[in-house]
Amino acid sequence: MTANGLPSVRLLVPASALLWGLQFAFLNPAIGIILVTLYDATPGEVGLALAAYNVSGFVSTLVVPTRADRSGEYLVPMLWCGVFTVALTTALALSTSLPPAVLALVALGGPAGVGIGLLFAHQRSAGAGVREVMRTRAVFSFSWVAGPPLAAFLMGLLGNRSVLWAIAGVALLGMMVTGAMIRERARATPVPITVDVPNDRLVDAFRRGGVPLLILALVLLMAAGSASVSALPLLVTQQLGLDVIWSGLALGVAAALEIPVLLALGRVAARYGQRRLIAGGCAAGVAYFATMTVCSGPVLLIAAQPFNAFFVSAVSGLGLTLVQDVVGRPGLASALFMNTTRIGAIIAGPVLAIGGIRGQGYGGVFAACADLVILGLAMLVLERSRSRARAAPTDA
Repeated sequence: MTANGLPSVRLLVPASALLWGLQFAFLNPAIGIILVTLYDATPGEVGLALAAYNVSGFVSTLVVPTRADRSGEYLVPMLWCGVFTVALTTALALSTSLPPAVLALVALGGPAGVGIGLLFAHQRSAGAGVREVMRTRAVFSFSWVAGPPLAAFLMGLLGNRSVLWAIAGVALLGMMVTGAMIRERARATPVPITVDVPNDRLVDAFRRGGVPLLILALVLLMAAGSASVSALPLLVTQQLGLDVIWSGLALGVAAALEIPVLLALGRVAARYGQRRLIAGGCAAGVAYFATMTVCSGPVLLIAAQPFNAFFVSAVSGLGLTLVQDVVGRPGLASALFMNTTRIGAIIAGPVLAIGGIRGQGYGGVFAACADLVILGLAMLVLERSRSRARAAPTDA
């Protein structure tokens, strides 16, 4: 380790991303099962509980990081997010009925979910560039490849409640890593870093340049991605007549490819520009969705997944760093980007419904996704022109 501790920090940041990713890769896919098996929740009650949980997450994701922007301190709030995670899983594991479990999800689950956004905000505020953030994003993606199968294995071997204690254990490890990051920062030789963090309100940030257009564009792109993931198993089983395992294999191939694609995009972002690469990702997304509308078998299904991986990586990776550049406030930028995923998932429901009645079966859903991507790309182009006109931050 050098005098300023930087090598250790470089290891601690990806370790933190991995642990935060595992926590919610374990929890989010299992919430519905936990509510049903442990508390006998009905489908309607599950829907209401998840809606309340997501509302809490939406509000927390805006409030906590924006308050952190005012002090420039992101690690201490991240440590508290770990405390909330341990409290949440303990409350869920010990609850014997649905009402206290839902109360825990709302009161504790929302703040707990902010941790990864604070990590990205801390990294950017410390002077990390696009390449470093993309590496961290790749580690986070890896956790979502490994997390759900591990959670399913635990639940099958030790019971559904076991995954909650596993999440608590991972959260405790994450708190130890965060504590180590705080100690390393205290020991490090101070390095002056100039980060533009305007001390304005949320509404003022939205008035800057093309921020509303950028956020809306990302919401549309996230909605397309979310709807396509939900539609793929239906396309595979109901329209292609294949076993559902083929949809899992296709999504697994795309998820595995995302990691090297994220790393590659981070390396070339400075050369080609974030917006150009996102536009290229949108083109790949349109190609993927168009292919799914005419897909007739497993060969084409798997062969199209590199386009899907490029689309998801460009939007989820470079979308984050672009919002950080345009907004200028690391915490607020991460919060806005995280909520584009939440809002996109909400919009995906109507996309599935409308796309399915277009006379093309489930292929119509993918056609609707292509339309959303084209519209999102048009908004990105308009946002870029407005940003240039108002002399907003240039592309990294």
